Amino acid sequence: MMKPVEVTDATFQTEVLDSNVPVLVDFWAEWCGPCRMIAPVVAEIAQEYQGRLKVAKVDVDKNNGIAGTYKIMSIPSLLFFKGGQKVDQVIGAVPKHSLVNKIETILN
Repeated sequence: MMKPVEVTDATFQTEVLDSNVPVLVDFWAEWCGPCRMIAPVVAEIAQEYQGRLKVAKVDVDKNNGIAGTYKIMSIPSLLFFKGGQKVDQVIGAVPKHSLVNKIETILN
């Protein structure tokens, strides 16, 4: 079963920016209720889009460097990357169909 990749400040370049497929990055924290609410949806997306989309998670408490780089002020923040560039962003726990619509736009 494909699950989200844990990404750190040290691995962000390789895992996200250098990825040959688009990447959805979930910036989250253990203590964040909405982050826990959206986590199962993010895991489902990782499974459903396996091979077409990489899904990554960044714990902002442990990786504040990359969170600062992308000015993450609220979590969960879901950033979409394609070709090493941020192309879209969603803030907050949103319904799955909202994320799927953005993913489909990015993949097509």
